[in-house]
Amino acid sequence: MVKIRLKRIGAKKAPHYRIVAVDSRSRRDGAPIEELGYYNPRTKELNVNREAVEKWMKNGAQQSDTVVSLLKRAEGQGSATEATKAKAV
Repeated sequence: MVKIRLKRIGAKKAPHYRIVAVDSRSRRDGAPIEELGYYNPRTKELNVNREAVEKWMKNGAQQSDTVVSLLKRAEGQGSATEATKAKAV
């Protein structure tokens, strides 16, 4: 099963995440199938490729709870059918 979840990158005490499509059996920071965007919780910067996310959702990918909330935030900031770059509040 494919999941859409966060992959942690960045330095110690300075998290930065990539939104990725990955096999559910792989580890958190394992090799992704495809990178779909990124999220920086320190600056609240969020970039999501909505077309790629929709493609994976049509193919049966499951989203993590955190990714669901991030996608709702990105959807509120822009169009649901194109790549969205949103500065979250």
